[in-house]
Amino acid sequence: MSSFVTEVLASSGKLEKEDLVSKISKMSRKVEDTKEEVCDMINKRYNEFLPSLQASEDLMLQVDEVSKEMDALKACIETEVQENIHVAVTEFAKLKEQLERNTVIIKMLEHLKEFHSAMEKFNKALVEKKYVDAANNLEKARSSMDSLKSWKTSELPLLTVLGSELTVQRENLIYHLGDEWKRLVIWKLPPMKDQMSIQKVELTLTDVGSKDGEPKPPVLLRCILQALAIQGELQHKVKLFSQVLLKYMLKPLVKHASLSVRVSEQQGEGTTLALQCLEASHKEKSAPSQVFSKLHLVLKTLHTHLAVRSKRFEFEKALKEMDFLQGDSTDLLKYARNVNCHFASKKCKDVIVAARKLMTSKMHNTVKITPDSKLHLPKLPAPSSGVKLKQAASKEDAVMENSKQLSAWSLHLPACRISESVQQLMELAVSTLCEAVGSSSQSALQLFFTVRNIFQLFYDVVPTYHKENLLKFPHLAAIQHNNCMYLAHHLLTLGHYFRAHLPQPLNEGVATFVDMVPGFRKLGAQCFLTQLNVQKAELLERLSTAHNFCNLDDEDNYIAASKAVRQDISSEDGEHLHTLCQTITEEGPLVFIPVVEESKNRKYQEEVPLYVKKWSTFKELVIVLRANLQEIVDRWADAKGPLAVEFSSSEVKSLIRALFQNTERRAAALSKIK
Repeated sequence: MSSFVTEVLASSGKLEKEDLVSKISKMSRKVEDTKEEVCDMINKRYNEFLPSLQASEDLMLQVDEVSKEMDALKACIETEVQENIHVAVTEFAKLKEQLERNTVIIKMLEHLKEFHSAMEKFNKALVEKKYVDAANNLEKARSSMDSLKSWKTSELPLLTVLGSELTVQRENLIYHLGDEWKRLVIWKLPPMKDQMSIQKVELTLTDVGSKDGEPKPPVLLRCILQALAIQGELQHKVKLFSQVLLKYMLKPLVKHASLSVRVSEQQGEGTTLALQCLEASHKEKSAPSQVFSKLHLVLKTLHTHLAVRSKRFEFEKALKEMDFLQGDSTDLLKYARNVNCHFASKKCKDVIVAARKLMTSKMHNTVKITPDSKLHLPKLPAPSSGVKLKQAASKEDAVMENSKQLSAWSLHLPACRISESVQQLMELAVSTLCEAVGSSSQSALQLFFTVRNIFQLFYDVVPTYHKENLLKFPHLAAIQHNNCMYLAHHLLTLGHYFRAHLPQPLNEGVATFVDMVPGFRKLGAQCFLTQLNVQKAELLERLSTAHNFCNLDDEDNYIAASKAVRQDISSEDGEHLHTLCQTITEEGPLVFIPVVEESKNRKYQEEVPLYVKKWSTFKELVIVLRANLQEIVDRWADAKGPLAVEFSSSEVKSLIRALFQNTERRAAALSKIK
């Protein structure tokens, strides 16, 4: 306020004092009025604020109380409630685990109940000869046991007992089924010593033993077969039955035209199928229709007892009707249409098996081949006229083009020895080509290319199968060389000899083996060259101490060269060397006598290897001089034996070559010194 007055006074210096006082008075009154108004307003607001303050203080008190209650509640939760929750969770987990365990136990008990119920029904059905029901219940019991095994508790001892019981009861069922089968299906066969008496063969499907309440034999037989099928034993039973049926009844009916089948039915005895001889028949072979009638009668009779119906007479349709073939099967018809191809396929398979057996046989069994030796080729029928014309034209061209004839020995194989198995292999090829002559085009093609496969198989198999022996034994490598040249020699003309007599397209130039000749020649040459390189390496190794045959006028050089060339310690020399060396090994240690007392010197005499570094080598040499090949190989022991410690592989090989003659056994021993 004073500042305000001062400013006024300053701004109005010329005003009079009274005016200033008047104005100041007025302003003072205004200030007072304003002050009163402010005070009134403050009082009013205070009066309004006071209840709110009181309410806020009350609220603060309530908040404090709530906060205390919350703290108490929190403490309660942290102590009692959480502990109770933890206990409840633990209890819940236990109850859940117990529930799961109880569920498993209930499931297991259900399966055990099913197993027990199925076994009870099985036993009841078995007693009543309801074999299909018995087999089904046994399978239900097996299913229940499999379900039990799938649980984690499958290691219960109870399961072992159940498994044993199931096995016993299954075998019991199989035994009963087999017993019933033997009772209802009776074979009467000729004795083993009288296998030719096929007229004594009888098959009886009996109805003996049918009682009231039991199923009749035809129905019982079907039940037996169905029960065997459920148990997985039908295949075995039918296979045994069909083998006997095929051997003693079906095959004789097909082979012998004089045989027929007689079907007789007698009340109380059953149905009997018996072979009988028709004396009036002198035919060697039966007509297809007769064979069909015989087989159809046998199968129809069996079908009556083992199946349901049979109406039509065509063979394949009849077999389908009797359920011997499936309804949509055409295998029998296809087989009949392609019977030649089936024969050729079987023949080809047999030929390949025989060829492989020859290729893997021993090669050292040999036969001598001379220039006069010829391949035994059969006399073939004359070719057709068209082929004759082609051959005549080709001969005419040949005569016109070749005015000079070659020597009679030009295409002859030199004298040599070949493996007997290779000669037999060529004979097998010739006999197979002979079968191709006169066959259908498809069969001839199969047989011809089978022969080509034989030679291709030889090319691939023999060098691999006999690889080790071909490297070990020089004479086998020479035999393999001769084998390849022998095959190549005959392959040149083999196709030409048979071509004109084979069906199309083989007689038009396809039937040839000439393309295989270079491969066989190369195969033989490579084998021989590999062995030559091996022998060359051995010779160079032997001559490595000859000093290149230089300065032979020097006595020492001559002796070294002579030894390198000969390298042959005779058995007498070896025995003398062994005697001398043995004397050294026995008497040499006696020179160690540092002590006067003889008994104390033995210690020093046993320590000879410490002072003579080559003593162990010398003793090993003494052993080798008297040892046989197998003993040397044993002492080498794959470079791990005592001989390998003292000598290198080249030194041991040199000793073997010096002590033993060049034989297969020596070559085998040398191959093991590596």
